[in-house]
Amino acid sequence: MTVPVIELREVSRRYDDGPPALHKASLTVRPGEAVAILGPSGSGKSTLLNLIAGLDRPDTGNVTVDGVRVDQLGEAGSALYRRSKIGMVFQFFNLLDDLTVADNVALPARLAGTARAEADRRAAELLENLGIGRHARAFPGRLSGGERQRVAVARALMNRPPLLLADEPTGALDTAAGQDVSRLLTDLNAEGQTIVVVTHDLALARSCTNRTVRIADGRIIEDVRSGAVAPEAVR
Repeated sequence: MTVPVIELREVSRRYDDGPPALHKASLTVRPGEAVAILGPSGSGKSTLLNLIAGLDRPDTGNVTVDGVRVDQLGEAGSALYRRSKIGMVFQFFNLLDDLTVADNVALPARLAGTARAEADRRAAELLENLGIGRHARAFPGRLSGGERQRVAVARALMNRPPLLLADEPTGALDTAAGQDVSRLLTDLNAEGQTIVVVTHDLALARSCTNRTVRIADGRIIEDVRSGAVAPEAVR
């Protein structure tokens, strides 16, 4: 049996005096899985994502990602964890407009201490593999939404993370660009990349993931696998 990429055990998080944003959530994600986290606004999806990303800490329970107890990390440890263990893709890209596409992609490696020549080589390789190598010297503002999201995916993959987190990755895109990003995520998963997608979009979940986890009122209420699952992902 393979070691899980993500393991949450009885995780709860409450803000102020309101109801729990997440209540005793347990979730295991194994290598090679592509998982969609679905739920309405306020259901706890973003809280779950932030806990996995080390951007927040649970009040109770354990969060382990690729063997790292994320809930026990301090600020410096959390930053190092995010650089080495996860890649993040956001709805609005979060690219730096004053850097070229290539420099945006290379930035995580440079922050991790990789030599510039090696970081540039890796960035060029990713951009070519994702079909946007011709835009390497352009600035993000000159690209379409779909192209900018491909740049964001390339940046997220820069340090070869075991886990790719995507937060509403098609939310700011038109239908055609959204379908393009969905195919990209499908292709990455077919190559073995473990992916967790947080989305409201059921069509996106169905097209690029093989497992759906539904959250409502801070609780995981459904966890269903569909279609073919990579052998290493089977419990």
